[in-house]
Amino acid sequence: METMKKIKKIGEDDPRRIVHSIKVGIALTLVSLFYYFRPLYDGFGQAGMWAILTVVVVFEYTVGATICKSLNRGGATLLAGALGVGAEYLAGLCGDKGEPVVLGILVFILAAASTFTRFIPNVKKRYDYGVLIFILTFSLVAVSGSQVTEILQLAHQRLSTILIGGATCIVISISVCPVWAGRDLHNLVAGNIEKLAAFLEGFGGEICTSSPGDESSMLSCKDNKDKSYIQGYKSVLNSKATEESLVASEFQLKIQPSCIKMCTETSKALKELSSAIKNMTFPTSSTEIHIQNSKAAADDLKNILESSSLPTKPDLQEITPLLVITSLLIDIIKSVEKLSVSVDELSQKARFRKPKSTPGKQQHLLHRGIVKPVCDHVVIDITETTGDSLENKINPQPSDRVLL
Repeated sequence: METMKKIKKIGEDDPRRIVHSIKVGIALTLVSLFYYFRPLYDGFGQAGMWAILTVVVVFEYTVGATICKSLNRGGATLLAGALGVGAEYLAGLCGDKGEPVVLGILVFILAAASTFTRFIPNVKKRYDYGVLIFILTFSLVAVSGSQVTEILQLAHQRLSTILIGGATCIVISISVCPVWAGRDLHNLVAGNIEKLAAFLEGFGGEICTSSPGDESSMLSCKDNKDKSYIQGYKSVLNSKATEESLVASEFQLKIQPSCIKMCTETSKALKELSSAIKNMTFPTSSTEIHIQNSKAAADDLKNILESSSLPTKPDLQEITPLLVITSLLIDIIKSVEKLSVSVDELSQKARFRKPKSTPGKQQHLLHRGIVKPVCDHVVIDITETTGDSLENKINPQPSDRVLL
């Protein structure tokens, strides 16, 4: 029953796996006609089994992988067959005594060289299967001991059946419920960005949540109601850490709003980017607004850190984890901004659809911060900026001016 449940779960997770199994069965049934029908069997003979073997080893889950393996197998068989015929012809010129020596040397050199190329990263990634087939085919042809004319006929039959088997796999893979790796990668990238957004959203709710007198916030128990008996002794064991953490509580309260703001805004930006990739649309203007809001929160955090007095050594050890978290959050904002630029570039090159404008949408604050004076007697009028307008005016009227 457990095995059946696991099998059912695998099919429910991705029904395309069931379709792929059916496609492989159809392909094998078609190439088996080389044995079922006499005209085909008389034309190819025992070489028809290579079509079946080709389907078994070439048919992959995605269309691209199937095409890649088919080309690897066909090209490697053609090249190895040609070299095998040449090696057999060259060895035949050396007489009966010299033929096995020459063939042994050629097989050793090509097999060793081909095996070494499998360690090259680019070859290992793209042509590893083709190199393996090349070694196998060349060795079989070179040591077959047949005449050159017989080898040519055998190579023709074998190459023909391999091409037929590969073509059958490609046609069925493309025509019957095709699975494209690019589409899976597309959905995977969007899903990963969405997971990062959910993590940042949850992390923003957990960061710096401990407050003076709140001892339960230091517990790591997931279900306090069901494990209340654990809560008692944990509160005693963690009482020292709880009491010491309350001494850095003022600093936590200062940076808590900015950290939460950074987490929530970057989370919203990532969700917008994930939605844009998933729906193949240009990112909305709110994405840039969320990024700017997170950068504004980072600026506020920097100002808080600059204005705060340096704590003593014991207190510094307590707040070091918080400083590490804030540094990571600032790095995350920079990464999200780079990701936004990449998604914009992808949208242009892939010609994504323009998002539909939503009328009457509430405008969000684009940027806020602290204005630092650069010189005396500068008159600046600061107005609220939004995503649709950015107004910074210098107002010389004495009634509205602010003297810095």
